[in-house]
Amino acid sequence: MTAAASFEPAAPATVGKHPCPECGGNLEWHPQAQTLRCPYCGTTAPWSPSAHADDPSAIAEQDLLQALRNPASGRGWGQERYEVECQNCRAISVFDAQRTAQRCDFCGSPAIVAHTGGGEAITPQSILPFKISDGQIRDRIRQWYGSRWFAPNKLKTAALTDTLHGIYLPYWTFDAHASAQWQAQAGYYYYTTETYRDNNGNMQTRQVQHTRWEPAAGQLQHFFDDALVPGTAGVHRALLRQIEPFPTTTDLQPYSPEFVRGWTVERYQINLGQAAKINEEDMDHTLRSLCIRQIPGDTWRNLSMQRQYQGRSFKHVLVPVWLVSYTYGTKTFQIVANGYTGAIAGERPYSWVKISLAVLAALLFLGLLLAVMQNT
Repeated sequence: MTAAASFEPAAPATVGKHPCPECGGNLEWHPQAQTLRCPYCGTTAPWSPSAHADDPSAIAEQDLLQALRNPASGRGWGQERYEVECQNCRAISVFDAQRTAQRCDFCGSPAIVAHTGGGEAITPQSILPFKISDGQIRDRIRQWYGSRWFAPNKLKTAALTDTLHGIYLPYWTFDAHASAQWQAQAGYYYYTTETYRDNNGNMQTRQVQHTRWEPAAGQLQHFFDDALVPGTAGVHRALLRQIEPFPTTTDLQPYSPEFVRGWTVERYQINLGQAAKINEEDMDHTLRSLCIRQIPGDTWRNLSMQRQYQGRSFKHVLVPVWLVSYTYGTKTFQIVANGYTGAIAGERPYSWVKISLAVLAALLFLGLLLAVMQNT
């Protein structure tokens, strides 16, 4: 986390001039080499950051309440780009002016149209560049496919990695100082011995559990540092949660157009106000869990919590994700990989034939086991 700063539209980023020294093409960020590389002739060159990247305030926490009261206009992407919206999944993608889009990178639909509405979006202040290459991700996805026992055989033999795309996704990060006071009833188990008559008429004893309830109260302090809220509409949120975290507290770079040249960028569709509400709900859930941990005894009931948040701040960042989107039958499935850590999560169809055979085999095994037990 960096110190909070007042929220003002940042000046447009200066486009770093990185022509290929061999053919004159535009150099693009190459994740495996962690340098710039020409997509035409393969020439590489070290990345020299733009002047604004050396400014220690280039990645600064923005005051949330001030930003919500006075929404800022976009500050530009630092290079000419255009937007298209998918009519199927509604994702809005931002491309280089020189690039053409034939299909949606998120769902594969060809139904994409130019997007001109929505006004100027807040463009990101910082970025987490790609670190894991497409070749590394293809190998990991093939391993992931191979471990899906109940996936259809056709899925395992399909060349699904052919649809692999590298995309920068919009994320919001939030900081806050939280305090909470709680009250609850703490339950303590104790046991008594009782006698009973079993099915054969014999007297037996057993331990019976009881609960003694006592009032309890407490308080806690907690700091939320870069709590993540995805702003994407194109990637399934449940999958993103599985490949988090992204190291936004340590490895972010000031936004520079060199990082996104040649890559697809999704424009956020969860705006700052919506993201702030999601973040507040997430913080409430976390604080409740922390309060529960403080309740003494063996169990609890009737928990109530009062909480306060102070110093709420945010950043808008771009994070790297590798995405495979494919259709099987009538449904669309996604596999996502963290472009910085390599963590993978995915969806896949199930083969009901395989599942039925597995259940049948289990029933046959159980039947044989019972038969053996009866004969011994």
